Amino acid sequence: MNTQPPVKKHFIVAMTGASGAIYGITLLKLLQKMPDIETHLVISGAGSITLTHEMGMSVDQANELADHVYNVHNISAAIASGSFTCEGMVIAPCSMRTLAAVAHGFCDNLITRSADVTLKERRKLVLVPREAPLNLAHIRNMASVTEMGGIIYPPVPAFYNHPQIIDDLVGQTVRRILQLFNITDSQLAVWNGITR
Repeated sequence: MNTQPPVKKHFIVAMTGASGAIYGITLLKLLQKMPDIETHLVISGAGSITLTHEMGMSVDQANELADHVYNVHNISAAIASGSFTCEGMVIAPCSMRTLAAVAHGFCDNLITRSADVTLKERRKLVLVPREAPLNLAHIRNMASVTEMGGIIYPPVPAFYNHPQIIDDLVGQTVRRILQLFNITDSQLAVWNGITR
């Protein structure tokens, strides 16, 4: 009889300094409920400032939502290597600085290095940029990431599910992001069309 525990799927989550820390926290909370997922979290210095300002949370509190946490400057961490197998990576929220670094292969910290590795290993990378309006540099950087196989997912709220509170808006967006990795739960609102 096999008594080995099932192997968990590794999932990298990064949070940077753009507004929208709630997206990264909601993502971690949803993944925490999935017993077959093991999360690996990196928060940038600016991300920690945004987290505290917008959510009233410390980095330590956010770290408690993940299975493994890493210092953003630890470029020798396991997730910096292509030999670290994972389902993919989500950067939520993704600052324009991080977007630019990923677009140009500028691996100056663990977040941008991990994103670069995710792309080179042909794994799924989703960037959740929170910026408006966009200038031409932003648009070109998004195009570059897309051409390399990454997915740009602006957190545009859906209204067909009739959201009542902010958590409804954020939750639907995060569930749609997870759907890109074939990860779903019963609360994902799916559009089934309108009968006329």
